[in-house]
Amino acid sequence: MRRILATVAVIALLSTACDSTSRPPLVIGAIYPLSGTQGPGGLDEYRGVRLAVDMVNRSGGVSGRSVELHPLDVADQDAVPGAMDALSNAGTRLVVGSYGSTISAPAAKLAIRKGMLFWETGAVGDMNDSGKWLVSPPEVTEPNNGAFFRVAPTGSSLGSAAISFMDKRYAPAVHKKGQTLRYAIANVNDIYGRSVADGARHEIRKLHLPFAGQFEYNPSRPHYSRLIRELRRARPDILFVSAYITDGVGLRRAIVRHHLHLVGNIGSSSSYCMPAFGARLGKKAVGVFASDKPDAEYMAPNGLLPAARELLAKANTQYETRYHIEMSAAALAGFSGAWALLHFVLPRAQSWNPAGIASAARSLDLPKGTLPNGSGIKFGHTPRTASENIHASSVIWEWVGVDKRAVVWPHRFATQKMQVMSLNR
Repeated sequence: MRRILATVAVIALLSTACDSTSRPPLVIGAIYPLSGTQGPGGLDEYRGVRLAVDMVNRSGGVSGRSVELHPLDVADQDAVPGAMDALSNAGTRLVVGSYGSTISAPAAKLAIRKGMLFWETGAVGDMNDSGKWLVSPPEVTEPNNGAFFRVAPTGSSLGSAAISFMDKRYAPAVHKKGQTLRYAIANVNDIYGRSVADGARHEIRKLHLPFAGQFEYNPSRPHYSRLIRELRRARPDILFVSAYITDGVGLRRAIVRHHLHLVGNIGSSSSYCMPAFGARLGKKAVGVFASDKPDAEYMAPNGLLPAARELLAKANTQYETRYHIEMSAAALAGFSGAWALLHFVLPRAQSWNPAGIASAARSLDLPKGTLPNGSGIKFGHTPRTASENIHASSVIWEWVGVDKRAVVWPHRFATQKMQVMSLNR
């Protein structure tokens, strides 16, 4: 709380320091987990946002106004109310965030209540047909009403893409004609895990694939041996996992240790695609797939429009120079989400209040490949899709060697062909 109050004081000081003849800066709040269990990914995503703001400011700002970004460290969902209160009390009406679905859900709820606009750059937790969060605590019941926009793909789209890839691309390469593969889902029991799992389950039903069952677990107290026993009884051939990094690694180790025979194993964001997954597992990760957002070093740029290719090269160079690491998927998502807001939405807005920004966002229809992460920008016009970017892009990763991953699908972003390797090491 002391850190939040100090930040509010800085916001107030900056707002009063502007000369009456100068144009005041556009103040944007930023809530990301910069510490705690989600800190590594949250910091990456915030750094991407920070880079986009700096690049826009060096080019003259937004319509001649500089952008002031005011970050708050929101390590978990318990810190969200204090951060949103602090920003609201300081007069900040536009907020970007948040990397984590458990942070995004309460932040969106509070933005709706307080008349703010929340621009989500990376979290994937879905909303349902009435504009309420698909899987969330019961108190999250406010309709969206144009106060929440997500640039990144939804969790359900990542889950759906994973199953579609395994059925249409992987399965034909690993089984004989007429042989049927059984699918199962293992997921953490929160908004993120259920959102992604719901997309996977929906795709399994849509494709009429044999379903061996869904198995939820608490990531804070995972019982891997029991989970393996349940999976062994279900006899899946393909296992889809929606996990965080620690439990995702733990479950994969248990699969290998207990010799659970699988034909294919694919996961999603926050675990299977992350560099730490391969670094911790070594050869146990080889042959495993992931459905997630791309990062700057592992995406064929030919799938981007020319302006986006140029922007990606420039941003990647500046990011590596500044932070001495490559742009991860989270960093690229943060950069692309912030660029969408600063470069495409705000210059089009008739006014920079939440209603004006929302109207400008809904007016955009930019094709895939417009943003440097391969996405376009188009928000839906139905209650279910009003907050979601239906032109968001995702990719399929494969761990093709020890601590080595590559994008293998779709073709326009792939850097390597899919390989079929034994999972029973």
